[in-house]
Amino acid sequence: MRALTATLRNAFAEAIANRAALGSSMVVMIVNDVVWVAFWLLFFHRVGRLHGWDGHRVLLLLSVITTAAGIALGVLANARRIGVMAVEGELDAVLTLPVPPLAYVLLRRIEPTNMGDFVFGVVLFAVAGHPTPARVATFVAVVALSATLLTAFLVLTGSLAFFAGRSEGGDLGFQAMILLGSYPVDVFAGMAKVVLYSVVPAAFVSSVPAKLIDGFDGARAAGLVLVVVVFAVTAWLTFTAGLRRYTSGAVWTRA
Repeated sequence: MRALTATLRNAFAEAIANRAALGSSMVVMIVNDVVWVAFWLLFFHRVGRLHGWDGHRVLLLLSVITTAAGIALGVLANARRIGVMAVEGELDAVLTLPVPPLAYVLLRRIEPTNMGDFVFGVVLFAVAGHPTPARVATFVAVVALSATLLTAFLVLTGSLAFFAGRSEGGDLGFQAMILLGSYPVDVFAGMAKVVLYSVVPAAFVSSVPAKLIDGFDGARAAGLVLVVVVFAVTAWLTFTAGLRRYTSGAVWTRA
């Protein structure tokens, strides 16, 4: 545990070493998030409500997904690179260390740009989420679950590279989750909606957490926890099985 804590501490130290670059990267992401918020506010200003969603609830959705993305893509940045690391042999050095490989890989690198998502999401909830002690507690809990699910899904799709020998799956998984998770799930219908609750669980990354903040429901919360556990366990098992098939590319590098 001490080794992993030191790994995370070193990753943060590297990220803040160039504070000017860190600040500018975060500002770029925050501006991008502001534009997305402006789009939805203008949209709902014109249409009012859509399938039970209005501007207020969409702001909750955006606060959840940006905060969760800040954790999964910022603090645990290598979750997005599992496939590339497997294909290019970048796991060689990791396997020689006396630490759990997956935990070390996830904690080894921080992406400054996506830390802007985290800051933006927290601020957005503080400003537009009508925070009360109960809502803040729910927000913290669902963001933790959302970030875990997003990380697990990225690890799962990235780990397919161990078996397929190609790394595109991880990037496609990332694009699908972020794009689909940025829309209220109820605007979809038919098989598209089924997919968002199953194969690509984008609904559980943003829409379901937003609904829980707006009105807590025990059954919905239990469903979210169940989905997170299933994907987390599946991701870990897939990554572990992939390591057994891993063929060293003799690329000794820092993960």
